[in-house]
Amino acid sequence: MRLEGKPALVTGGASGIGAATARRLAAEGARVAIADLDLAGARDVAGELDGAAVEMDVADAGSARAGVAAAADAVGPLEIVVNNAGTDRFGWFTATDEEMWDVVLGVNLRGVLAVTHAVLPSMHERGGGSIVNVASEAGRVGSQGSAAYSAAKAGVIGFTKAIARESARFGVRCNAVAPGPIDTPLLNSAPEQLGDLGARLRQGMIDATAVRRIGQPEEVAAAIAFLASDDASYVTGQTLNVSGGLSMW
Repeated sequence: MRLEGKPALVTGGASGIGAATARRLAAEGARVAIADLDLAGARDVAGELDGAAVEMDVADAGSARAGVAAAADAVGPLEIVVNNAGTDRFGWFTATDEEMWDVVLGVNLRGVLAVTHAVLPSMHERGGGSIVNVASEAGRVGSQGSAAYSAAKAGVIGFTKAIARESARFGVRCNAVAPGPIDTPLLNSAPEQLGDLGARLRQGMIDATAVRRIGQPEEVAAAIAFLASDDASYVTGQTLNVSGGLSMW
C-alpha cells in the first residue's frame, strides 16, 4: 500500500470529498485524523477507519493550531495534510455583503493558510511531507453565482505554488486539485439556497464538462491520494484538474 503507516490529516472530513479522501487514504494504509466542525460526523467517518476525530474550525487560527496538535497526538507527526474544508454562499456578487465575504474567504482561503501554517514547521524540521489543497475549477475559470468562492479558490492555487517553492528545500511537496461539479452536499445546496436559479447553475456546471456528467467524491479522492503519495515524488506546485474536462489547461 502506497501510504502504509503514514499519519494524515483531512480537514472537512465529515462528508463529501473529505470523507471520500479519508476513506481512500486509510485504504492505502494511512493513519487518518478527520477534522471538522461537525465532530459527530467526523467521529462517524473515523469509526469506519479506526481513525481519529478532531473538532476544528479552520477559519479560526487558534482552533486550527489546536486541531493540528490533537491530530498529531492521535495518529503521529503528520506526513500528509489535505486542506479540504470549504463552504459557499451562492448568489450574485452584487447581492452579497462583507459578512458573507468573511465567511467564504475565512473557510476557503484563510483556513488553508491557518492549517498549513500550523503543520509546516514540523514538516520542515522532519524533512518531508505532502500537502494537498482542494481548490476548485471556480478558481481557474470563475463561477457565476460564486464570486467570493472563486476568488478564494484562486488564492488557494497561488498559495499552493508559493508554499511549493518555499518548502521544496525541506523535502515538502505542496499540490492542489481543482474539482469541477462534484456530487457533494456543497454543490447540491445550490438549489436549496437559490431555488430554480440554483438548480440551473448546478446543471450549467455539469453541462459545461466535456464528459457531461457530475463527478463523484471518490474520483477526487483518487487524485488526492496520488498527489499525497511517493508516486508523485517529482510533482510539486501543480494544480490537477478533476473536472471532467470543464477546463483543459
